[in-house]
Amino acid sequence: MIPFLDLKAQYCQIKPEVDAAVARVVSSGHFVLGPEVAAFEGRFAEYCRTARCLTVNSGTSALHLALLAAGVGPGDEVITVSMTFVATTAAILYSGAKPVFVDVDPVTWTMDPGLIEAAITPRTRAIVPVHLHGLMADMDPIMSIAQRYGLVVIEDAAQAHGAEYRGRRAGSIGDLGCFSFYPGKNLGAFGEGGAVVTDRPEFAHRVSLLRDWGQETKYDHVIPGYNYRMDEIQSAVLNVKLDYIEGWTEARRSIAERYNELLSELPFARPRPPSYSRHVYHVYSIRLQRRDDALTLLREAGIGAGIHYPIPVHLQKAYAELGYRAGDLPVTEMLANDFLSLPIYPELLPDRATEIVSTLRNAGALRPSEAAGNRAQQSQSFTTRSCNRRAS
Repeated sequence: MIPFLDLKAQYCQIKPEVDAAVARVVSSGHFVLGPEVAAFEGRFAEYCRTARCLTVNSGTSALHLALLAAGVGPGDEVITVSMTFVATTAAILYSGAKPVFVDVDPVTWTMDPGLIEAAITPRTRAIVPVHLHGLMADMDPIMSIAQRYGLVVIEDAAQAHGAEYRGRRAGSIGDLGCFSFYPGKNLGAFGEGGAVVTDRPEFAHRVSLLRDWGQETKYDHVIPGYNYRMDEIQSAVLNVKLDYIEGWTEARRSIAERYNELLSELPFARPRPPSYSRHVYHVYSIRLQRRDDALTLLREAGIGAGIHYPIPVHLQKAYAELGYRAGDLPVTEMLANDFLSLPIYPELLPDRATEIVSTLRNAGALRPSEAAGNRAQQSQSFTTRSCNRRAS
């Protein structure tokens, strides 16, 4: 068996430190917005190369509060993409605004900047690019358009901890950046968690109020707010994991390069990050026709695989009221039909990657989709991450 994700293997690696951190919180009796939260916020802001970090209870809450802090509300429109998890759209709707979808680029699979201006109306207030699978969107043209039209940019970096675009970290380019610490993320808590990062003090102050019932001080509620606080145990776990994130990221990148090498003779479309980007491979997806047959084949062989995402947001029944139809976003819909996500996590061993690709190779009847690019340019040695045992 090869699982899609192995969180137990990661825990095994850092168990003594995590257990000590959790015990420290329990012994302190301080469980909400205490020293662990403050420590993590400072360290994660430094990691993202931003002035401030405000933790919250989920990535969805981070997006919601970032939108509110930026002044987005009823009657406004927010430009984003449909090739994402539904939380991006949900947060926009929570704010009272309307999501407006643009298609994604067929090579990078992230927001196509060339389609943004045509989607701008007098009601447009913000742009929310999504850094899909761990690859940052093409931020320079997005920021240029936003500045020209006076729009706020909020990076959905839920899948992109430590990713870089022209030397700048995810979350540090837009007006605000939003992260998720859901357990399966590259930097995951032991439950729910999220964060907003920003260099704008006015936005940081407003998020700090909104996440804690709008309080300046206890029982002094200056604006209506929410109970969106991160608890101390999650911050304590994240403080431990933050020491390992760079090593884990390089392991992911090495596994991705291994996949690229093994898949080089197969005409499946593989990730093709631009040379100026640091892809952190939260997800490693390939594209192929008859994707569902390949998924069945892998699962029958005991190999965990998934799809990110089989139904794009604009075609979800829950968001039918937005008025989109099949054919409106052709690249997004093509990707939804073709994407197949292979196991990738720091503890995955090279022979497991070989086994996974061999299983795909044996599916000789599968017709590959048109390749979206060649294998990544950078080559790195594979570093095994294990907890004194092989990841199975």
